[in-house]
Parts: sequence; C-alpha cells; structure tokens
Amino acid sequence: MDRADAAAETLITRVRDLGPLVRAHSTTFDRERRLPAPVFAALGEAGLFRLFLPAALGGPELSPLGFMRVVEAAAELDGSVGWLVGNGGGMSRAAGYLAAEVAGPWFQDPDAFVAAATGALGRAAPVAGGYRVSGRWPFGSGIHHATVAMGLCGVADGADATAPAPTIACYMPRAAVTVHDNWFVSGLRGTGSCDFEAADVFVPAENTHAFPDIAPTQPGTIYRMPAVSAFAITVATVPLGIARAAIAAFAEAAARARPGTAAPREREAVQIEAGRAEARHAAARLYLAQSIADVAEATDGGGETLARARVALRMACATAAETAVTITDALAAASGSAALFEGHPLDRCARDARAAARHVAMSPAAYQIGGRFALGMELAGFRL
Repeated sequence: MDRADAAAETLITRVRDLGPLVRAHSTTFDRERRLPAPVFAALGEAGLFRLFLPAALGGPELSPLGFMRVVEAAAELDGSVGWLVGNGGGMSRAAGYLAAEVAGPWFQDPDAFVAAATGALGRAAPVAGGYRVSGRWPFGSGIHHATVAMGLCGVADGADATAPAPTIACYMPRAAVTVHDNWFVSGLRGTGSCDFEAADVFVPAENTHAFPDIAPTQPGTIYRMPAVSAFAITVATVPLGIARAAIAAFAEAAARARPGTAAPREREAVQIEAGRAEARHAAARLYLAQSIADVAEATDGGGETLARARVALRMACATAAETAVTITDALAAASGSAALFEGHPLDRCARDARAAARHVAMSPAAYQIGGRFALGMELAGFRL
C-alpha cells in the first residue's frame, strides 16, 4: 500500500468515527441550512478539507481514486457532509495551482476551507499589483464557514470589447465577500450553498491563476489533470455515496418485522428491489472509477486518448447522478408511506440525490457530447 492509499484508509476511518457526531446534529441540517459549527470543525480537524493538498505542503495529496473513496464514505454518512467534503477537499488542490508561499499559510489553519463558484460571473479589472474584482456567484457551498472564497472572473482590461475576455480564478478572504442568505432548497440543505458577492475587492495577482488552462505549481497528477475534469470528480462521487446510504437504510428497515408478521425482506418484491439497487450502484460506480482512472492515465499523453477519456468521464458523472436518483426514488417508493416523512432517511437520501444531480458537472448534456464524439462530430464549443 503506497502513501496515498494509506492516507485514504486513515481518512475513511476518521469519516466513520464522525458518525455519532453527525447523527447527533443531523436534525439541524435542514432547519439551519448549513452544517453546525461543531460538525464543520470536526470535519476540518479530521483533515477532510485537505484531501488534494500537496504532500509538499503537508497534505495527503490523495490519488483521484483515493479521493473518490473518501468522499463516498462521507456522503454515505450524510449527503450534505459528503458534498462539503468533496467541495472543500477538492478545492485544496488550489495549492497546486498557486505559489506555495500564497497557499501554504491558508492551509496551516486546520479549519481552512475554500468555497468556490465556477460560473464566470465576476469581472476583474487590472490594476497595479493585481485586480479589482466585483461580481456575484451562486452555489457557494460551505461559504458560511469558509476562510477563502474563489470566484471565476472575466478580465476587463479595456481592450477589444468584441473579443472574449480571458477567465481567471480569483481567491479572496472570506471576510471580503458578502453572503446572501438565499439557500432555500429541497435537498442538500446542510451545504449552505448561498450566493456570495464581491464589490471592488483588491485581489493580488499572485492570488489568481488562469482557468481552465492552468499551469500547475506542483507535479502531482491531480494538478496536471484538465481543470474541468478535476472539478467534476469532486462532486460526481457524492450521489453514489448517498445511494449507498439509501441501500443500507432500506436493508435495515426491511429487516424489522412487526409483531406477528414476517420481516419485509422475506418478500420477493423487496429482494428484487434490493438486488436491482445493488447492481445499478455497482455498474455506475465502476464506470465512474474507470473513467477517473483513464483520465489520470491519459493526462500527460494528451491527444485523442485524453479527449476520449474526458468525454467518458463526463458521461460517467451524469450516469452516476442519474443512477443515484433512480436508486433512491425506487427504494423510497418501495418503502411506502413511511418514506414520505422528513425524519425518514430515505426521504433525505432522495432529496439530496436529486439536488446533487442538478449540478452542471452531472448534466445530461454530457450525453450529447458523448454522442457527438461517437459520431465523429466536432466538439468545438463544448467544455469537456
């Protein structure tokens, strides 16, 4: 077992050890629409927001597949917890895009969390030493507890207004942005994914990098991997972890018998639903894991091999999300009226899976990209 694999095993154990704490607070997730401070702090102390932090800066620098396993375990514990571990742990890879003297001090704080929004909805005006940044970004998962906020910006340099503005990622102190409390949603309520806004914030040039064509500052695979592919990995695993939790909840409920009756699991229909869920989950998980491995292997070679792997990853992400929704909805339906109540675990699993599946990285548009590629058509204008 290499260093990264050993680190993943340790982190998975830490995730499972947090089970009692998460369960003790889980009833507040929907009501407060964010994780309570004790849970967020415990995730940070366990190192779960540092998953892709470079080894050179004291991080575990997990492999992409090791990352997938840790995030799955967190999402199985709770969908919102998994989403924030995927996002926060995934954004620790920013330390592989910025200079060590910039990112290193951020991650000396065990509570360090980079809340990121990937829509290029900000504007960065060049000034001496950096940029003046303004904009409002949606879906700032974890922004309430974040230490750093990242927003993508178009560079407004006053040049040819008809030319597309280059995009840069701008990293700002959390205190420099305003949070808009608008996260009123059906699923993943505990993620606190509110909008955040910057108004003429100065961002030093060294706190920015190009996007999506990033020149990494660290040698690891995840930093050399195409940025859009690396980003997709950080969220696409979450629905599969949620589906795994749904399967476990269904099995637990099916084992309970009412007085004088057989347990539901003795019925053929219940057995079929459980078996079908297992098969669907295993197939989607294998597709995603293989696609992640293929992108990592093809990263340095480039060319058609990498393009093919990136297209497959996009489709695998969409398939993982669709499969998770299918599993959770089917198991909730098979559980009857009990799963209608908010306190039932299958209700939350179904809501969280549907919310995760709405993310752009898991959009059904991926199948159009895959279809065009399979048909030998151009992919110009489609982001892989």
